[in-house]
Amino acid sequence: MDPNFITTTSAVDPVFIFIFGVSIVLLLGITATMVGFVIRYRRSRAPEPTSRADGNVWLEIVWTVLPTIIVLAMFYYGWAGYLTLRNVPKNAMEVTATARMWSWSFTYANGKTSPKLYIPVGKPVLVHLVSMDVLHGFSIPAFRIKRDVVPGMKNHVWFVAERPGSHELFCSVYCGLGHSSMVAAVEAVPEKEFDAWLERREDDGVKGEGSRGRELLEKNGCVGCHSLDGSRKAGPSFKGVWGRAVTVVTGDAERSVTMDGAYLKRSLREPAADVVKGYPPVMPPYPNLSDDEIEEIGEFLKEVR
Repeated sequence: MDPNFITTTSAVDPVFIFIFGVSIVLLLGITATMVGFVIRYRRSRAPEPTSRADGNVWLEIVWTVLPTIIVLAMFYYGWAGYLTLRNVPKNAMEVTATARMWSWSFTYANGKTSPKLYIPVGKPVLVHLVSMDVLHGFSIPAFRIKRDVVPGMKNHVWFVAERPGSHELFCSVYCGLGHSSMVAAVEAVPEKEFDAWLERREDDGVKGEGSRGRELLEKNGCVGCHSLDGSRKAGPSFKGVWGRAVTVVTGDAERSVTMDGAYLKRSLREPAADVVKGYPPVMPPYPNLSDDEIEEIGEFLKEVR
């Protein structure tokens, strides 16, 4: 990585340290002055005022000019850091982050999608932010970035990972029932390893007839609300669901249905029609999924045991 390259971390940290340092100095200085005045000029020691001074021009100049200089310095460093965060390097790799209730998916230039954000070490990454439903927030504390993801508005962030490692990506804006589970992993790997991963068709070890179905579930954010290991999320788990009888609420009535192809299609096209008992009716419809894609999802669900 270019030694003269300014990363988002190196742009934000000095500003934070400067503002924090000034705040500590002022806190200690003001506190010490208050304590000193309380001890020296307490009523028992000085019951009557002894000073006849109406004011001090130089003191007033100091306490006016000095805070002004400090605030202007904070503004200057903060503005310089902001420009660094918004001015994207020309050689940045582009990724599109799609936010939906309540998951993230990432699409690369070659069309590959992943529920994790894989990035090469030492290379700037430009992330285009897209929301499919409500307001979300794209936040990676490790890289000092946070940006709102607003429906219908173009926005972006960029950053660079200086060393390999795994980091967490959070939704920083409350977006509904499953907000707390809207977390994704950011995997920073060496560039050669990243290039090899990008060229592989399959992701996360997905194999078998249902591999395409899993890709569709991840691409459309389904695994953000439905687990694959039996754990409870905003929606029922996919583990062992195929062929199982479940109780659903249709209108105001409860009835038992079997999880099969017909129910899967109805759930994706009209999710509010039959809601599994005990879960809120918050799932959005997926009209863009074709019948063939729904069948591929069904094939994958058959394998989740």
